[in-house]
Amino acid sequence: MHVAVIGFGNAGGKIADAILEFEADTGRSLCKDVLAVNSAEIDLSKPDRIPEDRRLLIGQTHERVKGRGVGADPELGAEVARRDLGEIDRALDTVPVYDVDAFLVVAGLGGGTGSGGAPVVSRHLREMYAEPVYGLGVLPSTDEGGRASLNAARSLQAFTDATDSLVLFDNDAWRQAGETLQGGYDHTNTELARRITTLLGAGAMDDSKVSETAMDASDINRTLSTDGVSTIAYASAELDRETKSGLLDQFRANGHAESDTDYAQKVHGLVRRAVNARLTCPADVASAERSLVVVSGPPEELSRKGLQHARQWLETQTDSVEVLAGDDPRENADRLSVAVLLSNVTDVPRVDALQERAVDAQERIEAEETARDDEVAELITDENDQLDPL
Repeated sequence: MHVAVIGFGNAGGKIADAILEFEADTGRSLCKDVLAVNSAEIDLSKPDRIPEDRRLLIGQTHERVKGRGVGADPELGAEVARRDLGEIDRALDTVPVYDVDAFLVVAGLGGGTGSGGAPVVSRHLREMYAEPVYGLGVLPSTDEGGRASLNAARSLQAFTDATDSLVLFDNDAWRQAGETLQGGYDHTNTELARRITTLLGAGAMDDSKVSETAMDASDINRTLSTDGVSTIAYASAELDRETKSGLLDQFRANGHAESDTDYAQKVHGLVRRAVNARLTCPADVASAERSLVVVSGPPEELSRKGLQHARQWLETQTDSVEVLAGDDPRENADRLSVAVLLSNVTDVPRVDALQERAVDAQERIEAEETARDDEVAELITDENDQLDPL
């Protein structure tokens, strides 16, 4: 699959940059183009991999923005994006759309530029192009405050409506004790890039071997294009590559040849481990409408029988026959990895909690604004209302 990635806002740009890094480290060819869009000039200096000429500053002529950001105001972020759609279109003119299978718009949902602008651009892309438009949205952690939750809940509605599917990543589920703020973001960006690239990069026509059960873009698009929200499971196991050479390729340390059954059990077990581990956004697996399994690793480790068993098991977990499975051979891989896409999940406790927190935050903000207006009026008006203002 080949995609054009648009990182919108600070978080979106960093994640797009992490996708490029993981793609390069693993020898994949997923991204046909990457564009970072931001309303704050300083944030556009942060990516390491995105070329300078693929970084677009919007809002330069806006009287309230002027290249300094939108101040966590998603309505202003949406306004700036709408006003500068022409600039974004010109930046996308160089994208080889004839060789792109989908657009991927990436944004953090708790801020302003990404949460407000990403839905605007996604909707515009769907109107302009025939290719599907997918979103990747990052939910803020609860300690980022009520305002971030309110921004995210509002953006979630708009972003979901504007895309063919919105893959969610929950920062709360991925926080690790003792991490610095920056270290935590770097860790989660890498983990997210690993999952997205392993999933979408399957079946790409690069230097990797093509198998009989390889996934292609149509398989991924069929699974993702369900509207609603999606989540990704992932697991990997390190392989002992030193014992995989010459005659030892057929034997384990105990002297017995590894059978097809051993390989099948390894693949099947890894798929089960992935689904039962952390998803990018925790959800009830049974609520998924469609699923897709990608197993990536050395060709000799990829078992067709294991894939079949894994697919059958996932059908029982989701109570759906809409399950596709394939492999992605990587000759030099030192790990066997599995990515499982669960599309159009409807039982997502984190989203329910986010919406409740957002409603509470909105009520408190409205009450605080009313109280503040009264306090300001009381402060600047004389007690007996005897003075006339100028």
